[in-house]
Amino acid sequence: MTIAADSNHNKASNTMTLSLYDLSVPVFTRGLGQLTHLLDKSLAHAKANGIDPATLVEARLAPDMLTLAGQIQRASDACKLGTARIAGISAPSFPDEEKTWDDLLARIVKTQDFLNSVERAQIDGQEERPVTIKAREGEAHFTAQRYLLQFALPNFFFHVTTAYDVLRHKGMPVGKMDYLGKF
Repeated sequence: MTIAADSNHNKASNTMTLSLYDLSVPVFTRGLGQLTHLLDKSLAHAKANGIDPATLVEARLAPDMLTLAGQIQRASDACKLGTARIAGISAPSFPDEEKTWDDLLARIVKTQDFLNSVERAQIDGQEERPVTIKAREGEAHFTAQRYLLQFALPNFFFHVTTAYDVLRHKGMPVGKMDYLGKF
């Protein structure tokens, strides 16, 4: 995949190549790392202020939304399934049984371990691989590149952001830079 950067219309374009791997595994891995940071900071605050972490695990923004645990489970699923689908491999199956803070952190670690097991060669060059997913409305068909950019990454960040929002809603002292991380 090539992205053209044209800073001056009268000059020749500079091109920068980003591979499908570069746009997937490192992005998912970093996002999971930031999610871990959000959880660690929130747990420290909860402990220091006598807040039972179990109440946070089951917290949600609205009655019809997933709990914090559900958001972390879906973020995990989005990146492991996203990576597996574009690589043409099977993703590990993790039952959604996390009930404690430690369970949630362990789920993230297992997901990161899977991502670290996927080789660059399994993903790069697979931009046109067909990807089909089952949805409530039926099947959706993508190329691997379109699937990553238009479904997997937005889905992953929706759940990471919602997890952040649940923590903020419950009074945890996390902010934008905790979400974005250090560069």
